[in-house]
Amino acid sequence: MECKSLRESGEILKSYAVAWFMASTDSLETVQKFAAANHANFPVLADPEGETAERYGVRMLGGFASRWTFYIDSKGKITYIDKDVSPLSAGADVAKRLTALGVPQRR
Repeated sequence: MECKSLRESGEILKSYAVAWFMASTDSLETVQKFAAANHANFPVLADPEGETAERYGVRMLGGFASRWTFYIDSKGKITYIDKDVSPLSAGADVAKRLTALGVPQRR
């Protein structure tokens, strides 16, 4: 549902000067199949060892990662963390947050 929401919000998200992606602690093969099956029009990254998930504090028991959205500025500073992601409205929620953070739109 979250992938679909982000995919369907792709045009509005592309209007902002940002890059976005999803990350999963699943294997690369599983992530590739997921991205293809869900017609992802953005990168879906694999973190099968969970190292990145661990560094961002989202790794849970069992190796899974919490569904959080990190907003990182062009200097690499985390400007906001959404810990209450709604898979159904994730794309629209990201666009609203980008506006609230003052992220410029592309010209």
